[in-house]
Amino acid sequence: MENKKRVVVTGLGVICSLGSDVDSFWTNIKDGKCGIGLIPDMDHPEYKGINVKVAAVVPDFKPADFGLTPAQIRRSDRYTHFAMIAAKQAVQMSGLVSGTNIDPEMFGVYVGSGIGGMITFVNQTRNMINNGGGMVSPLFIPMLIGNIAGANIAIEYNAQGPALACVAACATGTNAIGEAFYAIQRGDADAILAGGSEATISPLAFGGFQNARALSVEPDPLKACLPFDVKRSGFVMGEGAGMVMLEEYEHAVARGATILAELCGYGHTNDAHHLTAPSPDGKMAAKAIRKALDQASFKDGESLYINAHGTATHLNDSSETKAIKLALGEEQAHRAMISSTKSMTGHMLGAAGAVEMIVSVLALRDGVVPPTIGLTDPDPECDLDYTPLKARKAEIDVALSNSLGFGGHNATLVLRKVR
Repeated sequence: MENKKRVVVTGLGVICSLGSDVDSFWTNIKDGKCGIGLIPDMDHPEYKGINVKVAAVVPDFKPADFGLTPAQIRRSDRYTHFAMIAAKQAVQMSGLVSGTNIDPEMFGVYVGSGIGGMITFVNQTRNMINNGGGMVSPLFIPMLIGNIAGANIAIEYNAQGPALACVAACATGTNAIGEAFYAIQRGDADAILAGGSEATISPLAFGGFQNARALSVEPDPLKACLPFDVKRSGFVMGEGAGMVMLEEYEHAVARGATILAELCGYGHTNDAHHLTAPSPDGKMAAKAIRKALDQASFKDGESLYINAHGTATHLNDSSETKAIKLALGEEQAHRAMISSTKSMTGHMLGAAGAVEMIVSVLALRDGVVPPTIGLTDPDPECDLDYTPLKARKAEIDVALSNSLGFGGHNATLVLRKVR
């Protein structure tokens, strides 16, 4: 497409185990703080047979503390609460006000969730079993469905433009942001609030992931999530939301917005290989990475930071390492600065890609490469520079955020400083 519009980032919002605002979250990431802890309420009978002991839970979460009204709290799932809190931060940071400095019909919302309202699903299923189907809440469906967080955000901020709810498992947040990027490039919107949200901390989710042999059963929070380490044994489930305000460059400049970064590339592919396992050759993940880098006009010799998907499962980490090498070539792959911030946040499923894109924006802005904590004994198959244990200062020309999801979904975003 000729005359593609430029897309920039003008707002960020995050809530997760490491912070309920961008500044505290970023400080904890740079400091290498672990947001993983013991699962609350493990003595509940529904946890019978669950061997997993840890998760990355938003601590002491009370949605009213973030300005949600009693009606909003009562009528929406926890994943929607997270989405609305992160959205509020991103909107406030951006300074956009629908009907004032942006046309409501040119203001969109692209927000996804890998699973949607699982807590509502569990609670209403329990209600039906105990009391019969006639007692299921009339709000069950609108609290459960995966598009409803975005719908609530659109209502709250009068965003009447393009609306999309992506579902791509662990690549959901990245795909939502990438598709919003394309929409603004085409001229379909002047700004789109995009991201992902997830809240699945429940015995049902733990049972499903545990029995699929995806989760770490290590009881020590500091040893449970070890991306790229030879001792890695599975991912740690997390929860939260990440939102970014994407805006057409000229629109942002005209209103005097603070521009945090430019989104320059987006690639996505499918392995077409297996329901849950990534293709071990990394070929199609590499295609997504290469496509995004080519769109961003990445050149040999530019310094590159990669926020890896890095789940700490054996197959993910080795296949992602192969994908990076295939996409960049051996020499350039070994020069790249890489980290998995899931070592600190756990895996937020559909929210992971959005939160990690936020990390990439901040790394680029501040010249800080976040660490992969717990990485003391690298797997020989994972032989790249994964920034073990401590963050480091570095000049970063290009930042890349990588996401891989169940079903073979691969998605990559590439950012630059505005030039």
